[in-house]
Amino acid sequence: MTRNVVAAGFGGQGVMLLGQILALAATQKQLNATWLPSYGPEQRGGTANCTVVVSDEEIGSPVVDKPMYVIIMNNPSMEKFEKMVEPNGTVILNSTLITLEPKRTDVNYLKVPANELAEQAGSQRSANMVMLGVIGWLWKDIFTLEELEQAMVEKVGDKRPQLVETNKKAIELGYEFAKNLV
Repeated sequence: MTRNVVAAGFGGQGVMLLGQILALAATQKQLNATWLPSYGPEQRGGTANCTVVVSDEEIGSPVVDKPMYVIIMNNPSMEKFEKMVEPNGTVILNSTLITLEPKRTDVNYLKVPANELAEQAGSQRSANMVMLGVIGWLWKDIFTLEELEQAMVEKVGDKRPQLVETNKKAIELGYEFAKNLV
């Protein structure tokens, strides 16, 4: 089993954290994982993306030219990453912020109102955790909801304990939304 995902958005949307938590959850299950960040000219406000590869086998390279899954948080990322996903792959769109129409007919699109769901959880800043919940549902054969939440707590709990409950709720809302979408 090998899965990969590219998460892309502008700096400050938490795509790096999303990827780190996903990779951490994998290593906590004794799976192999790589996390490869890529920043634009600025960390906050510029474009940012990361690639995560999870496998029960050795991972030859963290570089993925044709990802199976792409999480897209904004229009500039849509323009850049929609064309990269492999045929029959899945593009997960933040429908709150993306106004561009999908162009491909050979991939699956999941439109997720990530910011609205994050607001329901308590903060729009947790839209990345909503998307973590969505990929968690899509990869439910690898991770349980609880395993993703535990990885999130380990990653942010010491630095920002006030975010833990909001992030948990956001992950749960994304997970539940994906259940009804797929």
